[in-house]
Amino acid sequence: MAWQPSASISALKQRANTLAQIRKFFAERDVLEVETPLLASSGVTDLHLENMQSQFYGPGCHQGKTLYLQTSPEYAMKRLLAAGSGCIYQICKAFRNDEAGRHHNPEFTLLEWYRVGFDAKQLMHEVDHLLQQILNCPSADYLTYQQAFMQFTQLDPLDGDLARLKHFLVDNNEADLTTLYQDQANEYDTLLQYIFNQYIEPQIGQQQPCFIYQFPASQAALAKLSAQDSRVAERFEVYFKGIELANGFDELTDANEQRRRFEHDNQLRQEHGLATKPIDEYLLAALKTGIPQCAGVALGIDRLVMLAQQAAHIHEIQSFNITNC
Repeated sequence: MAWQPSASISALKQRANTLAQIRKFFAERDVLEVETPLLASSGVTDLHLENMQSQFYGPGCHQGKTLYLQTSPEYAMKRLLAAGSGCIYQICKAFRNDEAGRHHNPEFTLLEWYRVGFDAKQLMHEVDHLLQQILNCPSADYLTYQQAFMQFTQLDPLDGDLARLKHFLVDNNEADLTTLYQDQANEYDTLLQYIFNQYIEPQIGQQQPCFIYQFPASQAALAKLSAQDSRVAERFEVYFKGIELANGFDELTDANEQRRRFEHDNQLRQEHGLATKPIDEYLLAALKTGIPQCAGVALGIDRLVMLAQQAAHIHEIQSFNITNC
């Protein structure tokens, strides 16, 4: 049995230096480092994410209580924002089931931060500055989701024309995909995401990081809708050298709208034969009390370190991975 670490000691020293640089970056900006629990009584309702689960047995829970390992510290951090924390960041472990590969490990390290008073554009610029410092890379390119589609596929992702998406796939010899998602409520978004992953991602962010922003409103997740165009949400992602690095939002602060989205997620999960997830009532109570206008982003530390060290596989920069832990 191989007991040795996945990464070399040299790689781990470089990783530690990257973490020190990140902490210095936020200290210079007076952003508070916080810690929140990895276990919670509710999971994420997102159709495309799965929590790992654990059973707790203790006082008041002799029959066992299901706890969910968090896919991100977002909900707890928003509760801190509602309590008056001000700008905060966290470097923590996160967990996602069913994810493993060159860029994925089910247990990974996440950097998440929230900037009170920022909008998505301001936060994108801050992420850009962090990437330049850590990766010594050029400043980023910026494209709206619509611009990226128009530039690389000549499709308008906001026109809702499902037939055009299917025609595009037929023209690219992927006719089978036009029936794969038939009768699913989110068929249009599923095909949009497939086309983005296969035909746009490989062409962006090769020489410099690339921000894609103003995603379709149907992919808003926890983001506000644009005040200028209700078809899009104030959400962004950043890509560099074939790696998706971060996902950020101009954060939704409306508790009623957030509940509606959670309930819609659970409805989609039911339609796809997946178990529904308990809704985080603590988060909704915090939103109802009120959190300040802010923007937040989650950035994958392991992927960032991969780029900094020019590593080919995530295992090269982790002490131990899912195959030897």
